[in-house]
This record gives sequence, C-alpha cells and structure tokens, in this order.
Amino acid sequence: MQEYQPRFRFARRVLFPYTGEEPLTRAQEVRVIVSWATIFPVALLVGTLPIVALFSSNASLQKIALILLLVFVGGVVIFGLMAWFVVFMINRSARLFQLQRQRAQKSAGTSDFSGGRYGS
Repeated sequence: MQEYQPRFRFARRVLFPYTGEEPLTRAQEVRVIVSWATIFPVALLVGTLPIVALFSSNASLQKIALILLLVFVGGVVIFGLMAWFVVFMINRSARLFQLQRQRAQKSAGTSDFSGGRYGS
C-alpha cells in the first residue's frame, strides 16, 4: 500500500496551491492575496526586530513601534500588490490555456469530415 504524498511542498501548499490550469475563484484569489500579505510581512518584521534592537539604544518606544509598524504596513502593501499581480497573471494564462484547448477541440471536431476542403 502506497503512502500518501502531498502534491506540493508545504510552502507551495500555503502560498499558492493551485495548478494554474483553471482560473482562480474569488475566494481562492482572496486566500492567496491575504496569505502573501500576512506571511511575508511577518517574516520581514521578525527579521527587522534584531536590527531595531541593535540600533535603538537611545530611541523611544514610540519610535521603535513606528519603525516596526512601517515595516509591517509596507510589507503588506508590497506583497499584497505582488500577490494580486501573480493572481492576475495566473488567471490570464489559465483563461488563454482554456481558450486554446477549446479551439483545438473545435478544430479537431471539424477535421473528422472526409473530403477535405473541396469535398473530394
């Protein structure tokens, strides 16, 4: 008996678990954008904490909070926009793929006639 192996690695399953063969639904789009807009800024914030702690010996708590807030909000905006662009391009390519598949099926369906163009 074979053991179940996930189709995608953990990071791929969390950040973008879709194949790209079909356009994403609105719920899937929102899920991707929200996950990108939270996971990456949190990683940036955690990476910024040691730097802020190192260089903020004489800074007030308000300045430190403002810097961390700017890092987080900036990350949310940047990665949210990037996720929106990725979703937009994936949906566009999936729609083009579906259109090409439909055209191929139509042309394959008309090529079954014998005689070709002139009926001979």
